[in-house]
Amino acid sequence: MNRVARIIVVLTLAVAVAGCLVKKSTHQKALDHVAELEGRIAALEKEEADRRATLKQLEEQLGQARGDLDSTTRTKEEELTRIRGEKEATQTELDELRRQRDAQDKRLAAYRELQQKFRALVDSGKLEIGFRNGQMVVKLPSSILFASGASELSDAGKAALGDVVKVLVEFKDRRFLIAGHTDNVPIKTRKFPNNWVLSTARAVSVLEFMIGAGMPPASVAAAGYADQDPVAVNDSEPNKELNRRIEIILVPNLSELPQLTTDAP
Repeated sequence: MNRVARIIVVLTLAVAVAGCLVKKSTHQKALDHVAELEGRIAALEKEEADRRATLKQLEEQLGQARGDLDSTTRTKEEELTRIRGEKEATQTELDELRRQRDAQDKRLAAYRELQQKFRALVDSGKLEIGFRNGQMVVKLPSSILFASGASELSDAGKAALGDVVKVLVEFKDRRFLIAGHTDNVPIKTRKFPNNWVLSTARAVSVLEFMIGAGMPPASVAAAGYADQDPVAVNDSEPNKELNRRIEIILVPNLSELPQLTTDAP
């Protein structure tokens, strides 16, 4: 009951009491009853306010609970998205590792096949086969192929290269780089003003002979490295002899190389 209604009740009772000329004790009882009613009304109003406060608090808690639930749901969804992303990235890395392993297996199989086919020449000491800088290499000493300071193939060199070509032409889907190397002793002649020219001329001589012996021209290339890619320290004659060499490098196919990714700008 609001305050206006309460006042009306009090006035009504007062008029009734005055009009009937009741006794003083009766009047006091009426006042006491009014006071009691006012107390009850005040208690009810307080209880109503408390209930409203409680209801408001519950509504706030409900709103917070809903917000927490939404936040928890978003957090869980974000966590699931992150886990899925990591799983996909891991699977991609695993696929790449498998691809690289398969490529390594193919390279190893090719190396074993090449080594087996060159067994006789390897055993005779005319050439060596191995891996260098991650590439399969057939190495022939310059002493077998060329006279000192010359780029023309010797008869023994031609014979050795003829045997090499017979093997390499069987690898029809592969390309080879013929690399010429020297020691660090400078050369300066009219024909070869430096070691770069000598190493390149020797590589070209080998290339031309191999093409003439049946190698497809598109499968071979030549390069000179002078003394810039030694396999031994040039501090003794045996080591210098190791550095004077022709290498026939098996060029990896693109499928054997790790995949390169380019980030968009």
